[in-house]
This record gives sequence, structure tokens and C-alpha cells, in this order.
Amino acid sequence: MELAHSLLLNEEALAQITEAKRPVFIFEWLRFLDKVLVAANKTDVKEKQKKLVEQLTGLISSSPGPPTRKLLAKNLAALYSIGDTFTVFQTLDKCNDIIKSKDDTAAYLPTKLAAVACVGAFYEKMGRMLGSSFPETVNNLLKSLKSAESQGRSEILMSLQKVLNGLGGAAASCHRDIYKNARSLLTDRSMAVRCAVAKCLLELQNEAVFMWTAELENVATLCFKALENSNYGVRVAVSKLLGTVMATALIPKQATGTMMRQNVKRATLEEVLELMATGFLRGGSGFLKSGGEMLKVGGSVNREVRVGVTQAYVVFVTTLGGQWLERNFATFLSHVLDLVSHPRATQTHVEAVYSRRCVSFILRATVGSLLGEKAQIAAAKDICQAIGKQMKAVEAVVNDANSENKSGAADVAASQHVMVCALQELGSLVQSLNATASPLIQEPSIGLLETVTSVLLHPSMAARLAAAWCLRCVAVALPFQLTPFLDRCAERLNNLKTSPEAVSGYSFAMAALLGGVHQCPLGIPHAKGKMVVSIAEDLLRTAAQNSRLSLQRTQAGWLLLGALMTLGLCLLDSHFFFFFFFRYHLPKMLLLWRNVFPRSLKELEAEKARGDSFTWQVTLEGRAGALCAMRSFVAHCPELLTEDVIRKLMTPIECAMTMMSHIPSVIKAHGAHLKASAAMVRLRLYDILALLPPKTYEGSFNALLRELVAEFTLTDNSANTTTSLLRSLCHYDDSVLLGSWLQETDHKSIEDQLQPNSASGSGALEHDPSSIYLRIPAGEAVPGPLPLGVSVIDASVALFGVVFPHQNILSENKSTLGPEEVRKSALTLVMGALDNPNPILRCAAGEALGRMAQVVGEASFIARMAQYSFDKLKSARDVVSRTGHSLALGCLHRYVGGIGSGQHLKTSVSILLALAQDGTSPEVQTWSLHSLALIVDSSGPMYRGYVEPTLSLVLTLLLTVPPSHTEVHQCLGRCLGAIITTVGPELQGNGATISTIRSSCLVGCAITQDHSDSLVQAAAISCLQQLHMFAPRHVNLSSLVPSLCVHLCSSHLLLRRAAVACLRQLAQREAAEVCEYAMSLAKNGVNITETGLEGVLFGMLDRETDRKLCSDIHDTLGHMLSSLAVENLSHWLMLCKDVLAASSGNTFVGKKDEMDDDTMFTTLGEEDKSKPSVAPRWATRVFAADCLCRVIMLCENANKAHFDLALALLSVFNQLRMAGLQALEDIIKKFASVPEPEFPGHVILEQYQANVGAALRPAFSQDTPSDITAKACQVCSAWIGSGVVSDLNDLRRVHNLLVSSLDKVQAGKGSSSQLYRESATTMEKLAVLKAWAEEAETKPKRVLKSTEEDEDDFGTVDELPPDSLITLVQPELPALSRLWLAALKDYALLTLPAEFATQLPPDGGAFYTPETIDTARLHYRNSWAPILHAVALWLNSTGFNASESTEETAAAMPNSQKRATSVTLNQAPGTPPSTKSLLDINKDRMHLILGVSIQFLCSPRPEEPVEHVTSCLQALHTLLDSPCARIHIAEDQLLGVELLSVLHRLLLTWDPPSVQLLVTGVVQQIVRAAQDYLQEKRNTLNEDDSEEKENPLALGEGGESGGLVPGKSLVFAAMELLMFILVRHMPHLSSKVPDSPSHVAAKSHLSEESARLVAATVTILSDLPSLCSSAGCMTVLPTILFLITRVLKETAIKSADNQVPPPVSAALQGIKTIVTLPTVRTDETQKQWTGLIRSTLASILEYSQPASKPILDEVSILTAIALFLWSASTEIIGVQCLQNGCMNRFKSALNSCDPWVQAKCYQLLLSVFQHTNRALSTPYIHSLAPIMVEKLKAVERSRPNNNLELLAVKEGIKVLETLVALGEEQNRVQLLALLVPTLISYLLNENAFASASTASKDLHEFALQNLMHIGPLYPHAFKTVMGAAPELKTRLETAVRASQASKAKAAARQPPPTVHSTPTIKLKTSFF
Repeated sequence: MELAHSLLLNEEALAQITEAKRPVFIFEWLRFLDKVLVAANKTDVKEKQKKLVEQLTGLISSSPGPPTRKLLAKNLAALYSIGDTFTVFQTLDKCNDIIKSKDDTAAYLPTKLAAVACVGAFYEKMGRMLGSSFPETVNNLLKSLKSAESQGRSEILMSLQKVLNGLGGAAASCHRDIYKNARSLLTDRSMAVRCAVAKCLLELQNEAVFMWTAELENVATLCFKALENSNYGVRVAVSKLLGTVMATALIPKQATGTMMRQNVKRATLEEVLELMATGFLRGGSGFLKSGGEMLKVGGSVNREVRVGVTQAYVVFVTTLGGQWLERNFATFLSHVLDLVSHPRATQTHVEAVYSRRCVSFILRATVGSLLGEKAQIAAAKDICQAIGKQMKAVEAVVNDANSENKSGAADVAASQHVMVCALQELGSLVQSLNATASPLIQEPSIGLLETVTSVLLHPSMAARLAAAWCLRCVAVALPFQLTPFLDRCAERLNNLKTSPEAVSGYSFAMAALLGGVHQCPLGIPHAKGKMVVSIAEDLLRTAAQNSRLSLQRTQAGWLLLGALMTLGLCLLDSHFFFFFFFRYHLPKMLLLWRNVFPRSLKELEAEKARGDSFTWQVTLEGRAGALCAMRSFVAHCPELLTEDVIRKLMTPIECAMTMMSHIPSVIKAHGAHLKASAAMVRLRLYDILALLPPKTYEGSFNALLRELVAEFTLTDNSANTTTSLLRSLCHYDDSVLLGSWLQETDHKSIEDQLQPNSASGSGALEHDPSSIYLRIPAGEAVPGPLPLGVSVIDASVALFGVVFPHQNILSENKSTLGPEEVRKSALTLVMGALDNPNPILRCAAGEALGRMAQVVGEASFIARMAQYSFDKLKSARDVVSRTGHSLALGCLHRYVGGIGSGQHLKTSVSILLALAQDGTSPEVQTWSLHSLALIVDSSGPMYRGYVEPTLSLVLTLLLTVPPSHTEVHQCLGRCLGAIITTVGPELQGNGATISTIRSSCLVGCAITQDHSDSLVQAAAISCLQQLHMFAPRHVNLSSLVPSLCVHLCSSHLLLRRAAVACLRQLAQREAAEVCEYAMSLAKNGVNITETGLEGVLFGMLDRETDRKLCSDIHDTLGHMLSSLAVENLSHWLMLCKDVLAASSGNTFVGKKDEMDDDTMFTTLGEEDKSKPSVAPRWATRVFAADCLCRVIMLCENANKAHFDLALALLSVFNQLRMAGLQALEDIIKKFASVPEPEFPGHVILEQYQANVGAALRPAFSQDTPSDITAKACQVCSAWIGSGVVSDLNDLRRVHNLLVSSLDKVQAGKGSSSQLYRESATTMEKLAVLKAWAEEAETKPKRVLKSTEEDEDDFGTVDELPPDSLITLVQPELPALSRLWLAALKDYALLTLPAEFATQLPPDGGAFYTPETIDTARLHYRNSWAPILHAVALWLNSTGFNASESTEETAAAMPNSQKRATSVTLNQAPGTPPSTKSLLDINKDRMHLILGVSIQFLCSPRPEEPVEHVTSCLQALHTLLDSPCARIHIAEDQLLGVELLSVLHRLLLTWDPPSVQLLVTGVVQQIVRAAQDYLQEKRNTLNEDDSEEKENPLALGEGGESGGLVPGKSLVFAAMELLMFILVRHMPHLSSKVPDSPSHVAAKSHLSEESARLVAATVTILSDLPSLCSSAGCMTVLPTILFLITRVLKETAIKSADNQVPPPVSAALQGIKTIVTLPTVRTDETQKQWTGLIRSTLASILEYSQPASKPILDEVSILTAIALFLWSASTEIIGVQCLQNGCMNRFKSALNSCDPWVQAKCYQLLLSVFQHTNRALSTPYIHSLAPIMVEKLKAVERSRPNNNLELLAVKEGIKVLETLVALGEEQNRVQLLALLVPTLISYLLNENAFASASTASKDLHEFALQNLMHIGPLYPHAFKTVMGAAPELKTRLETAVRASQASKAKAAARQPPPTVHSTPTIKLKTSFF
């Protein structure tokens, strides 16, 4: 193949390859040429042009195939337009000669066709350059048109189209000739020719004015004729022609100049519509012929014509555009509705249904897609008016009953169809408008509801059902209307009980509304269910009272019950529903069901004898209704189907089965009009049996099977009915054989009616009223149950499929088809059908054969069947048996699989390959290729050997089969796809064979991609998609992506689907490339604009309704977003913003006329400006809001806090409700702290305050659904808590919204305005309380500028959490606190285990009703945590002093609530609340809060948000701040222990450090509470000392003995928990972790959070001994001291910045606390205590030995030692060995080279030397003072260089000064003799002073000041010292003089520092 890639054809290579491969080689060269000509250098092309022209013209006569001739023509034309045009006329003449040639043989045909194609291409490319030669060419083509066969005709017509296109108006002289010749071919028997003519005339009408003026009627007539017996392709092409011509006639595109010259009359709208209506109503033939002929036709309308004209209407409106439609909608609507009321459109019921479908299609396709939302609302108004007008007319006829008005009755009958169309369109409109439809309901001038409900009284059932359906659509779109609708219908039903229409209409409406409940997440109030039951019972009870109403009442009653069942569990919560349903309704229902049917045969006989025909009709209808309600029950309440219930249900069902056999005799007796009712009973029976397990009715199998077989073999019913199941039971992939792919087109809903053998398209609501409440099958807009006759047969077939296999299970033979004779008869049946002329039957037979082989599964059976087909295929010559048996082979392989049918593979493949080459019959080729594809698919790798021959056959056929045989090409595409899948990942390889296979596949894809048929293109796309999956490098995205983008606007759904599916796969891997290649189209002005592919996809979301397509678009956008959004942020934000900000200004559509794919993308020319585009619709906007949230999340993960993101806030949120609020909340949370780039100190969101307020306000209006209000509350609290708004007054705006919602909550349970189910109210109220709670617990992020000066009352900002926000919450607190407590109480009750269910209050809690208990649980679960925290805050600030005064409670709450609130957990509901003391109330509150917390913390579910855990812990912490709570928890020690063990459990499962920190906080609170309590007790004991009963020190845990009981001891529980935390962060503390090298190495630096945790833990540990008695202390202290010293050892590691880590300070503080414990000084424990303290000090000394690793921070160790020396008595630590150790540590510190250590050491020594106990300090002074003096003297030689060293010296001097002060008078001189010379040695002389460093000068100053200070203090001693050394004196005097001279200018000297100046370095914590 590579050899083909050259500019000139490589003729040597061509000569060397085999004959078979040459066409492929030539095609590949042409493909290459096509790409290269455009890009090549012009001079290169001109050099080789002559040779190229020769080669290309030579190919014309080499009989090229269709794809080759297309490319050949394209290349020749391109060559001339790029190179020189000298020889173009020669070439043109050559082609014309070939066309003129008289040779008509088949062999010469391809050459002729190639010449024709070349002529077309020349004119298209060069147009007027060839102008002079065109008349001759055109005549030539027209001449040969007359004699050509069909392939030639279509090729010539296509060329003519190109000639017209290229020449434009210049070809005017030939227009008439072309028109005359072409129009007769519109009714050609070849469909491809009809399509070609339609396209040619479409091109012609652009310039030929006569077509849409003088010839307009004839064109219309021709089009109608062309539509007769047409196929889908022809209908699309002809309808495009007809629609466009009509639109042009109305609004010509040409300049009016031609119009004026030719003096033509423009057509009016009425005329144009009238013309189209003739086609719709009368069909193609006859209406211009004589009357006689019309009678012969029988007057029925040709369905193909009607469907074609329907499509033409849509083209007509689309061409004129949305603006035109908006202006002329009323006229258009009335015209379209008149169509369906015309008697000719509704001759039979089925015709009427078909016509309705067509009209609905016209309305949906125009109104639904061309109008923007505002215009749609206007259209809905027009539709309402039309309905109102019709209804008035109907009422006039109905009221005018006396005049026997025949025509009136006919009008009423016709009006029902108008009503159905109008109401369905209205429903669809409202549903697509969704929440934006509310103005329709709320504007009284429109009166939508009144209008629609008035139709419920229409005499015709179809109209009543349509009105009911429309109401359901409105209720689903606007759920807040659902309950009022139901109430209104119930009320009217009661008032108009005596009108049969009212009973029927209003019950339909109620049933429809109940059926819609499952689409409304908030449901309906519980009571409505009970209401419906009572109405239904009432109707059934009174049915017999009035014969005029009995039929309607019976039907209505059962319909309502059936509808009620669909609520199943969505209205009624599980266990409560059981209870409710079992207790009240189920027994009642079972009784009702049982009573409808006769109990016994005897009763049945009596019935038969008794009834007349009317009673039988009512009886049968009643039984059908009862069965229908049962079916609904079984289908929707599976949880209630216990065996017992099924057994009870079987009684009436068995009666029904018995009754069935007697019905025929009843019908005989009373007339055939009972047949329908009887059929309905059978249908219902089959339906319910199919849902029940067959085991339950196995006794009746035999009778049932007889019935079923009789049903579908039509024994009783000779009328030729059909079943709709054939298509759905045949395999989806067989659609190409069945033509059922039409169901995958945009025209599905009207094309259905033309499908043979399916009855599809004839569905209508009136065929089965029960479908009004059932769920709609996916993908359908309106339910359309099929006609009764069809449905019964469908149901019987389906049930037979369920029952028959079970029948066999009863016989001994399990898996197979049963005994031999069954198998035989089955085979005969199937084999016979394989030769049936009906293709659908052949398909079904093939399918059945495959399934049979699968079931029987014996190799011999399979072999027998395969052999039979082989023989048949070898001998048979007729098309039918060849197609049938080739499919049989395919199906055998499909169902038995590659392994089961492997031995037949070779034969099958060879036979099918041979059949596929049968060029005489495209049908045989199609079926055999389809089977081949099945075999390739099912054989998998086993097919590998046949890949090459199959591929070469596929390529040959692709290059030779005429393109008009689209089915063959589709199957070739399928084969190609199957082959690619079979070869699979091997395609990546580089071997010679694989390369050949791969290039063949690519050539095959290229050919199919270029085919004119959309389905073939779709197949090509899926082949390329497979290739891309297996060999991505070999698929050229730069050409694939643009072609996919063009297909996105194709008029064929399947092609759009394939393109999006492919883009979705590409975007997953290469999103960036895809977008880039798509943008390349934008430059060529195709459908991509500057928003790129993303913009186009968003636009498609507005237009597309197909679910698969939309979900793929969502996915594609999702993939693109996740890989591109972060890099290309502003682009995506703008995109989302544009979609969201869709203002209602632009209401028209910019969808160009759906010309064919190419013209659809014409550059955005002038005309487009008149049709602005439609604003994005509701659903698309919601999706865009979701995208926005994803972008925010992606940016957050990528850490790009982007300024642009905040701009997204500006999008118009208020309409988007849920999605918008969600996005808003995300934005607030993520951007609360993003700074404003232009105004430092502000955050970016501040400027959007007004927007936030505006977005939230509508969500709090009265009629907003609960879920929206609940979400909005969440956003409010997020906004208030975000700290964005710093001014309280601004906050108030949002805050007031919450205030308004609080009033709603206080309204209590019984308020009348209940719209949704109770749990929705629960959800809303709890959300409000939660929002308030969150507001109350917010700590403002920045200190708020509070308006009132209230900080003083509350101490510092950090202490009291609700800071200035408290002023906002304050006024509501009394009410709030009560509601919060009530909510917590509810939550507590709801979390009780199931066995306490009986103790729950019978009428629910404060905010939930017993019916909705389960859903309520979920809402409570979401909101209890913040409420708990808020209650704790409130109790802590004031609440423990607030009692619940009776008046207050009574005033604030309605009765039911008052009772609920007084039910505290331990009190009977009867007692009045006032009897309780404040203490009791507080106790209850404590129990409540602790209970809720402990219950939750015991086992929070892993999916709980961490905020709940933290909230709960914060609440406990806050609560324990208050003295009342502390006393409570300390009095009952077990409570504390319990709480601690729960917290311990919590730590085991929850890891985040934030949780652990909070836990330590709570533990500390508990320990403190116990400490306070114990202290109090000891104090009281000491006061009562006189009694001497009890030793105060024996108080506390451990008592006299010192034993701690696990489970009862608070200290033990706390230690367990604290030990756990320590080990978690410092694993080597645990004795279980051996000190193996791996562990030693693992000692890492603690993180900041861990350090804080360890510190907190150590602090609590050191508090624990104070809770014990002296004996208890001895028990716990060893452990505690061990832990503290180990922590000290692990964490006291030297850091660069000399910071003291928190754990170290905590450990030191702990040591101090323990060493100074007051409780342990008893005689019994003294010895033990001494030992403990000594060993602790010893351990510390040991850890800090200079040799030990890691090197500890000396300062911390010295501090610890100093603590011991300072706090413990000499007797304990005056031991020699300890003293030596301590001194050594100090010595090494003094000698340390680190000045910081020296300085700290001096400070600590100072404190030791000053110790009051001289016995302790003296040894240290003796030992360490000499070293100090030496160190300080040495400073003279090395003066300090920096502040730290200077500091060390200063600290040392201070110690010396202190020693001087401590010394006795007689030693003073010796001491001064040490100090003074040292100080003087620090002084500098004047010369040195000038050049000295800063530190050195400071030292000089320091020394001088100290000397000046010391002199006056000890004058005598000072003189003595100075006198002894005169040189000292002179130095001092010089220094003093110099200093005084320098400071003479300074007025005053600062007083010198005192001796005991505090150390300049402060420790974080003061230890002394």
C-alpha cells in the first residue's frame, strides 16, 4: 500500500500485483492524491499535470467502481482548478463522447458512470469557467437520462445537481428542460432515483422561480406521488424538497427584482398550508383526477404520503425559522389542529391515532426545538386558548341535547383528536420548561389549570385521558402543585358524583397525579393516600346504586386503587407502612378482590343464568379493574408479597381463570359487544400471572396453556391481528434485515406507523387507561399502550414464555425441549418459517433455531440442523430460501458460540462468502454478509484463519456494489467492525501480514466513511472507534475529529449518536488533541465557533432528546472538563457562565434549515442574523451548574484558587434552584478566604454580597419546595459563617431570611398548608434549626466590627465562641433553644433500638409523624450534630439557669407539640411540666445531651461526615465548661468512666488529629470536673475536722488500699485512653514494641499536630494523681512518671531556633505538678514516694549522659533537674550519687560552646543558688561557682561577637552579683575581689572603643553600669578592693570620664538596673 502513496500512479508496482488487488491499489492512490493535491506546491503539480491527466483519464475507461469514480472525478476537477486549465475542454469532450456512446452492455456501464461523475465534478468545482459548454453537456446528460438504467439515472441526476450548483443563475436557460425531464422520474420505481431527483430539484428551486410560483401545485402533486410506496430515504429527501419549495413560495430567498420583472404573484400562507393539507388528508393520487378514480381508491389516505407530508411540514417551519413560527404560531396551530379534526384523517380509530401522532410530531419538532423558553410559554398560552375554544364548542353541543344534531355529534367526535394533540403538546412543553413554567400556572389570564381541568368533562374518553396526562406533566414539572391538584380533583369528584364524565375524568386525573408522585422527590402528604382509598371504596360501594353511573364508578374505583399502589413505598415508609397497610388496607383490599369474583362454580352458573348484557359488561369491567389493581399491587409493593398474601391473592385469580372458560358462552348469549371487555379481563389476568412466581399456580398450567395457545393462534378470533413483540424478540443487531433501525431515527414516532407487522405507532392512552399511572417506558414521551387486540396477544405470548418452561420442569426432562415429539414439531414449525416470503418471519425463525440449538445443546442436533441448511443453500436458487438459511447459519453460530459450532465454521464461511458475491440479488448479499458478521463476532480468535479472504471480499464488494444498495454496505460495515474486533490488539503489530490487514481495514473505513448513507457512515465511525481502541497510533485524529464534528449536526440520529460515542472514547484519552482538531474547523467557518467543540456539545444538549446520546454528551464534556479545565480555566468558566446566564432576551433559534449535511454548515452568512439562537434550556443550565462545581473541585485539587472562579458567582442562580444553590455553597466554602487582588485586606466574595442575598431570597418564599428551602438554609449558614461579611448590618439581610423560616417551624405540625409528604416538612424544619445552630456556633474568622459594644460582657474574643454573632441570634434564643431541645429529643427517640419501638409516642415527635419515621431518621441524622453543639453553647452561657416556664411553653407551641415536649425520657405524658425543679430539668437536659453524644460516639458509621464527630465533641467540651454539668458528671463517676471508654473506642476508629485533639480536650474537662469535685469534698472534710471521722487524704480513687478497679475507675479509664494516644504518636513508648533496629530508626520528628496532642496528653496525665488517695497515687505514679520522663527523652531534642516543643513544656510542667503534690505526705507512703522521685531524677540523668543518643536538649534537662532541686526536699534528693549527677550536668552546660545553653544554665543556677533551703544549695555553690568565675574571667580574651554570647556573659555576671549579695558581711571583700576585676576587665580604652563591635561596646556599657551600681551598695568593701589594685582604679576612672563626656548632651541618666532583675529570656511557661 505504501507504494501507492506517490503523486503519479506507480505503474510498475501496479503491474506487479494480482488482478484482484489492483482496484484497491488504485483507490488508495486516489485517496493519497486527494489529500496531497490541496497541500502540494502548485509548480510541482503543473510539472506533472500532463502525465497525471493522462493517468486519471485513463482510469475513466478502466471501469472503476462507485467509490473510485467519485474520488477520480474529485481529483480531476481539483487538478484542473489548481493547475492549468488548458486541456479541460478536451477532457470534458472525452467524457461527453463516452456518455453519448451507444454501447449499452453491462461491462461498459462503469466507464459511462465515471464519465458522468467527472462532468458533474468539473462543473461543481469550476462552474462558470466552463459556462460556454454547458448547454451541450446538459442536453447530452438529459438525452442519456431517457435511455439509462436506474444506476445511470441516479448518477446523471447527481451530476445535473452539481452542474446547477456550480453554475447558479447562469444555467437559467436549461432550468425548464431539466425540470421537465426530472419530474417524471420522481415516481421512478427505483428509490435511489427518486432520492436523486428530489436532491436535483432542491438544487434547481434555488434559482428556478417557476418552481415555486406557476408550477407550485404541480410540484406539490409530484411530491405527493413520489411519497407513495416510498422508503425512508425517499421520504426524507422528498419532504425536504416539498418543505423548502413551500417555504420559498411564502418568503422567496431571491432578490425581489426577478419577482418584479416576471410579475409573479407570491403565495399566501393560507394557500401554502392548504396545498400541504391536501397531501396530508387525501394522499398522492386522485385529487386532481376524475372523481371515479377517487372512489376506486376507496378514499383511504396513503400512510406513506401522510408521513412524508408530516416531515415536510417540519422542514417548512424549520426553513422559515423560529422567529417566523413565533409570529405566526396561532395560525399554524389552528391549521395543524384542523388537520386532525378532518373526517378524512380519522376514518377509522387506528387512522385517527396515526394522524394524531403525525400532528404531535409536527408540534413537538417545531415548538419543542425552534422556540426559546419565553416563546414556548407564549405558545403554551395559544394552545390553552385553542383548547378553551374547542371545549366551548363541545359544551354547546352537549347542552343542546334536544335538537337531534347529527353534525354536532360528529364535531364532538372530531374534537377529541384535537384535544389529544393539543394537550399532549402542552404537557410536553410544560415538562421541558420544568421550573421555568411557573408563570403559566400563576398568571390568571392564561388559566391553564381551568382550561385543562375543563377537558376532564369532555364526552370522549381519549380527551379526558389526555387532560389527565397533561395535569400529571404540570405536577411533575412543578411539584408544589401536586397536592392542591389532588385536593381539587377529589373535591370536584365529590361534588359531581352524578355525572358519568366527571367520575371518569376526575378519577383519571387523580390516577395520573398519583402515578407522577414517584418523579417528585418530596412526595405527597400521607393523608392523601387515605383520602384516595376512601374515595375509591365509596365509588365501588355506590356503583350498583345507579345504572347510569355503575360502569364509570366501577372503572374509576379500581383505577384509583391501582394508582395508589404505585406509591408503593415511596409515599409510605417501610415498617410503618407495613403496619398501616396490613392493619387497615390490605385485608380490606383482599376482601374487595375476593368479592368481585364468584366463589364457586355454582355461583358462576347462577351468574350466567341471571345477568343481562349490561350487567355482564359492568361485571367484566369490574373484574378487569380488580385484576388491574392487583397487578399494580404485585408490581409496586414487592415487600408486601408474603406467601400468605400471595395465597390470598390466588383465590380471586383462580376464580378468574375458571371464569375465562365460560366467557365464550356468555358472549354468544349476550352479543359480540362484550368481546372487548372479555379481552380486557384476559389481558389483566395474563399480566398479573406473568408477575407472580409460576409455582403459585402450577395446578392450573394445563388449562392456562390451552387458553394461551388458542389466544395467539387466533382460533377464536379470525380477525387478522398482529403482535408487536416480533421486533423486540428478534436480536437488536438484525435491525438491518428488518429495517427496524427506523426506530432509531428522529422520525421514529411517525415512521413507526409504516412498519409492517408491528402495530407500533398505533399506541394511544385510551387503549388502556391504567397506563396513565404506570411508569413510562424509557425513551417515550407519552405512554402509548397498543390496541387491546395486540396487547392481549403480546401478553399471551409473554406468559407462554414464562409458563411453558415450567411445564417441562414438571416432566422428568430438565434442560431440553422436552420429549422427542415436541422437538420434532418445533423443528418443523421453524424450518417451514425459514422459507416464508415475509422477512420478519424468516428472522424470527432463524432466531428460534439458534435458541433451540442453545437449549438442546447436543452436538448431533446442531450438526443436523447445520447440514440441513448447507444442503438447502447448495441447491436452492430462490432468494427466499437462500436468505432464510444463510441467516439460520449465522444464528446457529451466534447462540452456540465459537466452540460449539467450530467444526462447521469452514463450510459456513465458504458458503456465505460465495453467496455474498451474488451481484444479481442485493437481498441475498445483505443476509449472507449479515450472517457472516455474526459468525465473525461469535467465533472470536477461531476466525483468525479466515480474516484475509473475508477482508479482501469485503473490500472488493465495497468497491463494486452500487451505493444505492445501502443495506449491503451497512452489512459490509458490520463485517469490517467484526473483523477489527477479532484481530484485536494484534493490530498494533508491525509484521507484514498485520500491516496488510490494518491498511485494508483503514481503506475499508475510508470507503464507508465516504458513503452517502448515514447508517453506513455510522458503521464506519464505529469501525474507526474499534481501531482507535486497539491501535490508536494508526488512526489519524486530524481527519477523523473534524469529520465527527460535522456529523454532530447531521439530520440522522444514528450518525449523531455514533459520532458522539466516538468522541466520548477519544476525549477519554486525548481530550486536548480532540479540541484542537475541532477548532481547526472554526477557521473554515463550519459549525464550530470560538467556543469550540464544547460549545457545540452544550448546544446539542438543548436540542437532543435521545437519552443515550445525551448521556454520552455529558460524559464527553466530563472527560474534556477533567483534563482541560484547570489549564484552560477562563474558557471553561465563560462557557458555563454563558450557558447559565442565558437571559430570556434571545428567544429565537438559529438552527439553519436542515439542508443536507454540507449545506447545514454554510458559513454564518447574513441571513443568520435574522435568526438569533435559542437560549440554553433548563436541563442544560442545570448541567452547566454541575460542571461549574466540578471545575471548582478540580481547581481546588490542583491548588489553583483562581480569581476568575468567583466571577462565576455572577451567573443567574435563582432559576437553577438545587444545582445553583449547590454551586453557590461550593463557591462560598472554597473562596471564603481568597483575597481580593486589588484591595488588600479584603476577600473577593465581599463584592458579591448583594448577589448572594438575591440568589437566596426566592428560596425562602412561601411556595418553594422543602428540599430547596433546606438547601438554601445550608447556604445561609455557610455564608454567615464564612466570615466574608464584616458588617453586622449586611449580615442581617441574609440572617433575616432565616428568621422568616423560623416562623414556619414554629407553626407546628397541624398547619394546613401541607403540600408534600410529612418527611419533607421534617427535612425543612430541621434544616432551618440546623442553620440557626450553625450560625450560633460560628466563630467569626475575623474579628467583626460589632455594632453594639458587647465584647466587654463576653471577655476576650477567643474565649466565647459565639462572638458578635450572638447579637443576631440572641433575640431568637428562647424559642430556638426550646425547638433545638425538642429536635434532640426526637432524635434520641428515633435512635432507640427496634425493640423499644413500642415506647415511641404514638402521634410522632415534635417534627416528625409516625408515618414517615424512616425517612425522618435520615433528616435527623443530617442535622442533629450542629443542633447539639448549639444547645451546649446555649446551656453553657445561660441555659442551666433557664427553666421552662409553663406559660412560655404553652404560648409557643400548639397542643400536639406541647405534649411531645413534655415527654422527657423518664416521665409520663400526663404530668404537667411545671412540677419539675430547675435541678431536675437540668438533669434531664444533661442526660439528653450525654445520651445522644454517647450513643453517637459509641459507633459513628464510617460514612458519617467528620464534622458530626467534631461537632459532638465540641458540644461535650462546651457543656463541661459549665459548673452545673461538671458537678453532674463528677457526682456520678460511672458516667465519666463510660464517657471515657466511649471516647477511647472512638479513637480506635477515627484517625484525624483534629478529632484526637478534641477528645483530649473533653478528657481534660472530665478530669478537671473530678478534681474540682474532690477538692470540694476535701475542703468540707477539713472544715468538719473536729469529728476526725475520715482522713481527707484517703479521699479519692484507690482509697486506703490503693487498688483501682477497671471499669469503675475514672483514673484507669483516662490512663488507658491517654496511653493509646501516646503510643499512636510515639510507638516506642509501648513495651510491646521491641527496640529492634528498625524501630529505633523509626523515631521521627513529631508533626506539629502530634506534638500538640502529646503535650495535651502529658498535661492530663500529670493531673491524674490529684484524683487519687495517697495509696492510689502510689499505684498510678510509677506509670505516669515513666511516661512523662520517656516523653521528655523522646521530644527534648535540640532544635536550631532553640524553641521549646510543646511536649517538653508539658512534661516539665507535669514533673512540677507531681513533685509538689500535696496529698502524698503520709507516713505510710513516704518511703515509696522517696524512691519514686529519686528514680525519676536518676532516669532523667541517665537519659542525658553526654554519650547517650539522641543528644538531648541540655536546657530542657537542666530545667527538669532544677525543678527537682527547687521542689523536692533535701532528704529525698540530697543523696550523693544524685547530687554528683546533677552537678556534672551543670558543669558540662557551663562548659558548653553554645552561648544559649550557657545563658540558660546561668539562669537556672541562679534559681538553685537562691533556694531557701541552704543545705540544698550550698554543695552546688561550692562545686560550681569556681568554674563560673573562670569562665567569666576568660571573656576578657575573647570578647562576645553577637547578642547571644553577650547575653550569656550578662547572665553569668548576674549570678555572681547574687552570690555577693547572699554572702555574709565578713566574706564580702573576697567575693567582690572576684567580681570587680572581672567587670573592669570588660572595659575598653578610648581608642579600642571606637573600633569595637556592637556586642563589645554593649559589654563595656554593661560592665560600667554594674560597677557604678555596686560601688554605692557595698562602699566599704569596694574601696578596699580598689585600693588594693591601683591599675584597676585608673581604668575605671578613664572609662567614667569618657562616658560622661559622650553623654554630656543627654540630659538625664537612666537609673542602673537592680540586682534581682528578671532573666531576659522568658520560658514559655513559668515553672517556679
